[in-house]
Amino acid sequence: MAVLSVFPENIEALVKDCTEDQLNYRYRPDGWTIKQVVHHLADSHMNGYIRFKLALTEDNPTIRPYHESLWSELHDAHSADLRDSLALLRALHNKWVLLIHTMTEEQFERTLYHPEYTKSYSLKEFLGYYAWHSEHHLAQIENALQFKERYS
Repeated sequence: MAVLSVFPENIEALVKDCTEDQLNYRYRPDGWTIKQVVHHLADSHMNGYIRFKLALTEDNPTIRPYHESLWSELHDAHSADLRDSLALLRALHNKWVLLIHTMTEEQFERTLYHPEYTKSYSLKEFLGYYAWHSEHHLAQIENALQFKERYS
């Protein structure tokens, strides 16, 4: 949970002084730009928060998968002001962490069903995934910025 509470500050600190050239940098062939990754994080974590609430209020709900790679090609993933996604992440994580702080052990054991993986996950597992997801993309952006600085 600590990861989710500091994630918005960490991602903002990482990208706040980036130039447009850095934000549009593709760190691997056919990969996303740094800007697309930040917008993806807002999209993904929005879905995660909603899925979390569904699992708290329904019995093992089936979540709706989405094509994140196609979402990353939509206009907003290329053109939206990064500050919008950063503000969204900040507000969303504030709400999510507040919710998590009120949960009981029994609530963390509630499940949701992911049809892509044909498996149910507990909210405890789901929370771990989003902590990993946050750290993974932070490291990805940090490495991309270091690589661009070193080899450009």
